[in-house]
Amino acid sequence: MLASLLLAPLVTLAADVPSYRVARALATRPALVAAAEEAWKGTPRIAWGPAPYETRFAAQWSDEGLFLRFDADDDAPWHTMTKRDDHLWEEEVVEIFLDPARSGRDYGELEISPANVVCDVRMISPSPDKQMDLGWSFEGLVTDVRTNKDPHGKTTSWTATAFIPWSAFRSLPSTKALALPPKNGDAWRFNVFRIKRPHGPKEPERDAVEAAWSKPPGHSFHVPASFRDFVFAGPR
Repeated sequence: MLASLLLAPLVTLAADVPSYRVARALATRPALVAAAEEAWKGTPRIAWGPAPYETRFAAQWSDEGLFLRFDADDDAPWHTMTKRDDHLWEEEVVEIFLDPARSGRDYGELEISPANVVCDVRMISPSPDKQMDLGWSFEGLVTDVRTNKDPHGKTTSWTATAFIPWSAFRSLPSTKALALPPKNGDAWRFNVFRIKRPHGPKEPERDAVEAAWSKPPGHSFHVPASFRDFVFAGPR
């Protein structure tokens, strides 16, 4: 089932420890959610996954909340699911796990499909005894997806963005004593993922690519030991 789990080039804050530096946002919320290139210019990016399905991730933060961006190389993205909290991991998605309290439990998961369908989950406990709460939501979440084409009109990739207000994290039991918004230097834990199913809805399991930035062992993404630091930093 697990066709590919690849570790990518890293932004590194300590020797041999992969981390990601979240820059302070300088642009407006509408510009960031719309994936305006000027708004995201200079933002640190991490990349992972096999060609031709490489994925790139970037994040920014403001006093309002957290901004996320995924750019997924893909000439034929597809979907059939249309409802929030459908089992999007059975199709094609980009994903992030965010563990503000660094507890390895009760962390938030966000999945976005190429059709801008969302699945948000509270992971009560990770692998091997996974328990999830699909009834939980990132309250106030805003997402957007656009398909990118070359000058000849051929699809080349898709871009997903999200805005999560800080208040949305308060419903995670692990964040009751956490400072929100974060302060410069605060570090959460996280990992990012991509699922690509090249043979479409008729053969979703055939040659499926399930790629993680920070490679977990085994066949589950839900391994907190593989999460890495998500460090809130100053302006770019």
